[in-house]
Amino acid sequence: MTMALGDARPVGDQLRAWRQRRRLSQLELASESGVSTRHLSFVETGRSAPSREMVLRLAEHLDVPLRDRNLLLVSAGYAPVFGETPIEEPRMDAVRAAIRQVLAGHEPYPAVVVDRFWNLIDANAAAGLFTAGAPAELLEPPLNVLRLSMHPDGMARHILNLAEWRAHMIDRVRRHVALTADASLAQLYRELRSFPGDVGEAMAPPAGHDVFVPLRMRIDGTELSFFSTIATFGTPIDVTVAELAIESFYPADETTTAFLRDRAAG
Repeated sequence: MTMALGDARPVGDQLRAWRQRRRLSQLELASESGVSTRHLSFVETGRSAPSREMVLRLAEHLDVPLRDRNLLLVSAGYAPVFGETPIEEPRMDAVRAAIRQVLAGHEPYPAVVVDRFWNLIDANAAAGLFTAGAPAELLEPPLNVLRLSMHPDGMARHILNLAEWRAHMIDRVRRHVALTADASLAQLYRELRSFPGDVGEAMAPPAGHDVFVPLRMRIDGTELSFFSTIATFGTPIDVTVAELAIESFYPADETTTAFLRDRAAG
């Protein structure tokens, strides 16, 4: 799980946990990172203290999130190297400008920016389609887009293929939990699983003509269908930037295209 700065676990224990989470043997990690298997074993058991460079090298090959790389460094006795700049800070002006450009350019189709917990950071005007009519308690900051979408009083009441779409989204969160070992994300996963609706561990195989699971909704008497893509910053060295994701929704049929364009024009 994601650790607080006061976590007392030795850095070797944490590195071993990340290696096991990535399903790598000591030999495989040692070969990939250019470290001897013997030395890696000594680091994991605490018989040898890793250098700052070794912690960063192992974390890189283990694809450890930047936030957790800082925690590994602290546990090893080193200072964090990756900053975590609030999104509203002046030095993030270029990031915010890039986000706004993407959001505005995607109109009249919805797009949202979320953090690692799927809390809403920004959205374009078209995304108001998803929040219209939702109760105030679901829209209070921090607005969680997954909670909004799956809560029975939120978007769920408009989603026509709720069981199918919800199953795939919950599986997406489950995979993020497995990749990050984040306790708060795991708590969100349990909350989403608790909402009404049957989500089996095994999802039905897709129909032969399907290439993605659409989000199908009925809004103002019109059936809409969407698919989405997710974009992240390619070379982040700041924790905040690394954890941002832009999800852009596209119409999956001509009816949805026409509806969104008419809505924007009106």
